[in-house]
Amino acid sequence: MPVTRRAFSCRSLALAALLPLGLSACAQSEASVSPFSEPERADGSALGRDPRLLVMTTRRSTGNVAPYFDTDRGRLTFAEARLSPPGRGIAGRVSSAVSGDWAVLGIARETTDGAAGAFAAAANGQDVLLYIHGFNETFDTAARSAGQLSHALAFQGRTALFTWPSGGRLFDYAYDRESALWSRDGFVQTLQALIANPTVGRIHIVAHSMGTFLTLEGLRELRDSPEIQARIGSVVLASPDVDIDAFEQTVRKLGPLAHRMTVIIDPGDRALAVSARIAGGVARAGSADRTRLEALGVRVADTSGRGWSMLRHDLFLSNSEVTQVVRRAMERGGG
Repeated sequence: MPVTRRAFSCRSLALAALLPLGLSACAQSEASVSPFSEPERADGSALGRDPRLLVMTTRRSTGNVAPYFDTDRGRLTFAEARLSPPGRGIAGRVSSAVSGDWAVLGIARETTDGAAGAFAAAANGQDVLLYIHGFNETFDTAARSAGQLSHALAFQGRTALFTWPSGGRLFDYAYDRESALWSRDGFVQTLQALIANPTVGRIHIVAHSMGTFLTLEGLRELRDSPEIQARIGSVVLASPDVDIDAFEQTVRKLGPLAHRMTVIIDPGDRALAVSARIAGGVARAGSADRTRLEALGVRVADTSGRGWSMLRHDLFLSNSEVTQVVRRAMERGGG
């Protein structure tokens, strides 16, 4: 795996565990993450052929000037980001090893007036993969992760990113959590617009880390909507950085939607161990006991011993076996 900003951030978090801040180490079951043979993907992803990422964001816009959306809070905005897909062939692979595969080239379209409606219209007639990033992410790293995930899944619909104003720094944990909660209204408007467009197909949500907190808050607010129950295909919560008690409380209120959830966990997740220390020792859902989670009616994929990652916090992106957990969840959800 190339040394990307994500990897660098993970190493920084691991080192933070050594600092004198009291932080130590950073229904139906997916009984195990089983080995598989990578399927043939001659056509690749739709995003690879047409690299325009749909973006909904509560970050402040910087205009069509990098970083395009910064760490401050802003109006709900829809944009189309132009991405550069990973290179092919030997030269492309060498370049990808240096650049980290996907890159953001610029913003092709941006609007704040009627942002949610413009977003839903851009997804007309297709299934949607909606990615919600986690803690310590810039717009650039979140967009590249969305591209990487879509490509790994060979997703044939429209790929979208909901990006909230993370500070993008290791010690901005409190700011990030408050920003995620502050973004709930924008996330709810995004989902409402999608389900209000009858031409949009199945909506598949993949949320990571602190992004699962925002996702659950939004789904809880919409739980009584029959449309959301009908249109959501799958909800994958990867390494959820959510208090396990709060997680149980919320999932129990989601009704049938809980049965479309897959939770990717790893008891050895060092990033969640740090988060638990910050939270006063309360376990996070992403490293909780699987039987406790399965009792909620969700599927659980335990990645213990699978792949390699310094913090074991983003295996759904970096390990092909774990990525297939996401693929299977989407297939069950009609993707």
